Amino acid sequence: MLQRTDNTAGLQLHTDHDGDRSRQARMTAALLLLALVATAVAAIGFGAADTPAYRVLMARIGLFDGAELQTTDYLIVEQIRLPRLFLGMLIGAGLAVSGALMQGLFRNPLADPGIVGVSAGAGLGAVAAIVLGGGSLPFIGIYSLPLAAFCGGLVSTWLLYQVSTRNGTTSVATLLLAGIALGALAGAVTGFLVYIADDAQLRDITFWGLGSLAGATWTKVAATAPFVLLALAVSSFLARALNALALGEAAAHHMGIPVQRMKLLAITVVAAATGASVAASGVIGFVGIVIPHLLRLTIGPDHRYLLICSALLGASFLTLADAVSRTVVAPAELPIGIVTAAIGAPFFLWILLGRRGMADF
Repeated sequence: MLQRTDNTAGLQLHTDHDGDRSRQARMTAALLLLALVATAVAAIGFGAADTPAYRVLMARIGLFDGAELQTTDYLIVEQIRLPRLFLGMLIGAGLAVSGALMQGLFRNPLADPGIVGVSAGAGLGAVAAIVLGGGSLPFIGIYSLPLAAFCGGLVSTWLLYQVSTRNGTTSVATLLLAGIALGALAGAVTGFLVYIADDAQLRDITFWGLGSLAGATWTKVAATAPFVLLALAVSSFLARALNALALGEAAAHHMGIPVQRMKLLAITVVAAATGASVAASGVIGFVGIVIPHLLRLTIGPDHRYLLICSALLGASFLTLADAVSRTVVAPAELPIGIVTAAIGAPFFLWILLGRRGMADF
């Protein structure tokens, strides 16, 4: 039973089962952390090469002499599988939290960086850096692509918010149509840049369309980690504001929330996480819409727990999707974007059909 009370702090929402839901959320977070560890351990052993991955790791920490191991065993585990694992976890967590933030900001479960054109804008920024800037800008180095993608994602997110929000409310129809338009515009400019690119640049941007972790290196991990980890850290401070925003902007303002400042910070966080992810792996869709929505069905809409659980489940989900992409057509490799789309597209349709015959349109 819902009770709504007014006090000097503003509007607050209470439920008779908040305690039970909080305990359930904490248990879910603990289980997701264990699942992430198990998924990571299992993913290290997956691959086309029959490499004793665990013996390599045990040899590195002194629990195994490693006399029978080959140099290629160390190379495969340390320079291929481990960077790929860490990059996948970073990108999965970043995209899932970006989706949760966008859904909380727009107060709509259909908001997602990939669907509404933010990923396309980030991809445009990265492609522009490759074609026009040679992929590396002076004094920036390995951070050139993440910074360029961040700028592209930031502009796309800001434009989307300006177009789809009127008087503090966001229409789902306007959101989707504006996202389609922004994505198409970004795609057109990206297509032009691809057209004028040379052969070397084309090889660098080929994987962007479907997304892939095949090019994972420690350099990419080092370039991606600061953006995603900082975005995850900042997002935790937005939980209370997003919970208040669910009651409406007027209610959030009366509760002492600096709404406009919170919106700007949330948009920046989404752009940073999405931009860095796109720069490292290309466009990987539907992670940001599937993960937060599943968790809302399980633990509720409280962003104090939703953001943490989204990061954990997103990291596990993309790690599993990458394992599938590496094994389903082995020894070849399926782009990970195909795997996430095969799961996410039906889920997206299910959300649409479940919204009372799309009455909101």
